[in-house]
Amino acid sequence: MKGFEAPDFMAMDGLLTPEERAAGATVRSWVEERFLPVIEEHNRAGTFPMELVPEVAKLGVFGANMSGYGCAGMSNVAYGLIMQELERGDSGLRSFASVQGALCMYPILTFGTDAQREKWLPAMVRGEKIGCFGLTEPDFGSDPGGMRSRARRSGKGYVLNGTKMWITNGSVADVAVVWARTEEGPVRGFLVERGTPGYSARDIKGKFSMRASVTSELVLDNVEIPEENLLPGTEGLRSALMCLNQARYSIAWGAIGAAMACYDTALRYAGSRIVFDKPVAGYQLVQQKLVWMITEISKAQLLVLQLGRLKDDGRARPDQVSMGKMNNVHIALEIARMARDILGANGIIDEYPVARHLCNLETVKTYEGTHDIHTLVIGEAITGLGAYR
Repeated sequence: MKGFEAPDFMAMDGLLTPEERAAGATVRSWVEERFLPVIEEHNRAGTFPMELVPEVAKLGVFGANMSGYGCAGMSNVAYGLIMQELERGDSGLRSFASVQGALCMYPILTFGTDAQREKWLPAMVRGEKIGCFGLTEPDFGSDPGGMRSRARRSGKGYVLNGTKMWITNGSVADVAVVWARTEEGPVRGFLVERGTPGYSARDIKGKFSMRASVTSELVLDNVEIPEENLLPGTEGLRSALMCLNQARYSIAWGAIGAAMACYDTALRYAGSRIVFDKPVAGYQLVQQKLVWMITEISKAQLLVLQLGRLKDDGRARPDQVSMGKMNNVHIALEIARMARDILGANGIIDEYPVARHLCNLETVKTYEGTHDIHTLVIGEAITGLGAYR
């Protein structure tokens, strides 16, 4: 069988612009040539290949759908295709890029001052500075409004106290976008720089999932920051949720990449594995699984393509993004499980990428809003009734 080609059963490629096709193809080639040869080694070791960050930056990946300050200014569809190809490599690679762009660069661009943008964005585009996003706490994930982190005024700045948990890029970040409740009541965003006294990041060990990703706990113990480190445009949790909406969009595309990798592996394996004198791909039950996979991948592709077009037009709603994240991660996880089944015992060894994607997707299903929370977001959108409590 020939080399990997993104499954395109419904000829979606014809709906893309030349620039969008080129963006996806360029990143796909880089992932195959530079990332796939090393990912299993890093997955075993529980490390992220930081040495590849400058190469990722040169591809224009960081903040690709943003404009100014050196950002590539691509369409949201082109950005989505990039996220798809990064996650075809590994969820940790896509997470690194989407946290850098959607959760750190985006709030600085959207809510920051000109001075903050000039200081951070060009360096982040080049991969010279890394960011992370501190919202989730040990006791508050799906209900961020209950956060205990506090920011009180002190002299010409603020003093931050609190703990953030499950923070991607935490210990390698040069700056953290930290969310804390102020004395006045509203939640605000603050830029906390590495090396600030009282600020520390500790990596979370023992993960079965997202092993090739840096996941940390952030501790803020009387961290003093100047007034100019407040993101002045942030007003309440709505600002934080706007950032999460950007990241969820990238996940909706990225999950397709993981599904593609599992489908492609299963298809190749089924075509070469001989059982009872013929390839297992020739058996009805295996074909049924493969058909379900490619059908769901095709539907997921068309869903996010329309979502991207809406986003480019400024018409994408948060509940529509929730549908993309909820559906696409769900089908990707089911595809990974089916692929593992088709590979039999070989499905659990890292000679093949299936088990790695399967474990990663268990995390992707949970972070940036769980499957159930996104279900309730959509439920409220169609009924007008909130069912969170």
